[in-house]
Amino acid sequence: MATLAREQHAHASWRDYLELTKPRVVVLMLITSLVGMFLATRAGVAWQVLIFGNLGIGLCAGAAAAVNHVVDRRIDSIMARTLKRPVTSGRISPSAALGFALLLAVIGMALLLTFTNELAAWLTLASLLGYAVIYTGFLKRATPQNIVIGGLAGAAPPLLGWVAVTGHVSAEPLLLVLIIFAWTPPHFWALAIHRKEEYAKADIPMLPVTHGEHYTKVHILLYTLVMFAVTLLPYAIHMSGLLYLVCAVILGGRFLHWAVVLYRDSKPHAAINTFKYSIWYLFALFIALLVDHYLIM
Repeated sequence: MATLAREQHAHASWRDYLELTKPRVVVLMLITSLVGMFLATRAGVAWQVLIFGNLGIGLCAGAAAAVNHVVDRRIDSIMARTLKRPVTSGRISPSAALGFALLLAVIGMALLLTFTNELAAWLTLASLLGYAVIYTGFLKRATPQNIVIGGLAGAAPPLLGWVAVTGHVSAEPLLLVLIIFAWTPPHFWALAIHRKEEYAKADIPMLPVTHGEHYTKVHILLYTLVMFAVTLLPYAIHMSGLLYLVCAVILGGRFLHWAVVLYRDSKPHAAINTFKYSIWYLFALFIALLVDHYLIM
């Protein structure tokens, strides 16, 4: 068995290490970070901050994801969606994955400290630890409210981007954080309903497992309503204009439609379709914020 494990580790490719970073998740996070940067200024973002700031944030996010692969390897071996991940399948050893995570985090922090500012660097580190240690290491297994409490770490990128440019925290980036914070529960609980049996088998107390699907669907609907209201606040505080408001209403209305469909169980595969739409929703909403920002300059 040891020989087999060594052979598996020896066949690890750069694609396996890339997979450790959860690149699709990191790309979505970097989009919100970019939007935070551009919304923070009318004068344009310095190219050093734009390139190296986002690279630093992305590397730290990738480091947190790699730690998640190591901590969750037992769970991942039970769930079909994650069964073939590099650490779970034995292509990369846990120690190698942790070493890779440490390398990414050190390089990311060095870039942020060199090309942005200390506040952006330390907030990024706090986000990394919040996801990798507090959420992955404790909350995920401790409470069905895990994704609500731990969602704050994943909501940080627009704040990180804003602070990388300005060097200070203000109400506007905190509102962007609040949008993602309110979006996270309906986004993730929809997936949790779709993967309910696997989470139950892995003994992870996701809300559909501990409180049932109906209870979860009610909470998805309620959080979607909260999210819809929160997404109107940028217009209310004159952070954005009419274009964003129209986009927020249309996109939010569609999200609310899927939440109702899921609640009523009126269409097949409603849970996974709600989850898929939620990803495109967040991407489109932040692009609308960005386009609106430059149209009203």
